[in-house]
Amino acid sequence: MPEPVFEFGFPCLWTVKTQDSRESSRGSSIIMKTSLPMPNQTMPSLEIPTGRLKMNLLLPRRQKKDKVLIVIGPTGTGKSRLSIDLATRFRAEIINSDKMQVYQGLDIVTNKITEEEKCGVPHHLLGILNPNTDITASNFRSMASCVIESTRSRGKLPVIVGGSNSFVEALVDDEDFIFRSKYECCFLWVDVSMHILHQFVSERVDRMVENGMVDEVRNIFHPNADYSKGIRKAIGVPEFDLYFRAEPFLDEASRAKLLREAIQEIKKNTCKLACRQLEKIHRLRNIKGWNIHRLDATEVFLRRGKAADEAWTKLVAGPSTALVTKFLIDFSMEPTPSVGAVRDHHTQCLVA
Repeated sequence: MPEPVFEFGFPCLWTVKTQDSRESSRGSSIIMKTSLPMPNQTMPSLEIPTGRLKMNLLLPRRQKKDKVLIVIGPTGTGKSRLSIDLATRFRAEIINSDKMQVYQGLDIVTNKITEEEKCGVPHHLLGILNPNTDITASNFRSMASCVIESTRSRGKLPVIVGGSNSFVEALVDDEDFIFRSKYECCFLWVDVSMHILHQFVSERVDRMVENGMVDEVRNIFHPNADYSKGIRKAIGVPEFDLYFRAEPFLDEASRAKLLREAIQEIKKNTCKLACRQLEKIHRLRNIKGWNIHRLDATEVFLRRGKAADEAWTKLVAGPSTALVTKFLIDFSMEPTPSVGAVRDHHTQCLVA
């Protein structure tokens, strides 16, 4: 059988040789010879085993999607700090996904980022809703989608950050697959060993009390308040109800005792929240298959001062910057090791 010849125009001539199709696929191959008008020179043959040819190489390349960065993690792990670090390194704007921080007021109770801590980075969906209204995951998805489009239109990278994983899940995995069809996501998970985090959360509640949390909640206290609506659902509000009701009728020692009990309840409920948030992250990673990059910040919480800052740069900010840089350059990212490798890190999630 004569060799088929395909001419693509002078000066190149391509000759394609094929072996008998009855041979096994293991032994079959394609031989391509190129011939150029160069005197007294023989061009080498190039053999490519057909078993290694991938069909996706023959398909049109997928259109690149817009990029979205999502930072998740239990309360108190440093999500806001990381989002600011990344937003100041890249042209980014931050979109809040914490369901309590979206409300106006109670900045101490909800642990909102301060103007100084923002470092000039624009923040969206932060302190915008009436504190007496309710927001659903569907409401958040609609608002966040609009902000993401607006942010991308300005040539900025949207950075979604917050502890409400149900809101993030509703946004990313919508029923109509709209979000995934438009955006490519990079998920960063700031993690801290749970017993270390519980200690930090307890200390943070004490600092919140020192900064005026009790008076902040007292200002919105109402004996007929509905703690199932709006910002009053936030941890740190219903726990003070009994204290405020009894405060006018108690002596100083009794008031102090009741206040300590309320503060202890806030610490306990915050630790429980951290456990629930961690469980949801494991579900998103293990069950739903999200490619979430884990950043272990435990060592940061074990150090103080300059040593803690150095650990943050080495273990969290530095690796995150490298991941985001690769994400913005490459269309796809290599998957991270299975969560099984870090399962012992959270063997128990108990609140004393």
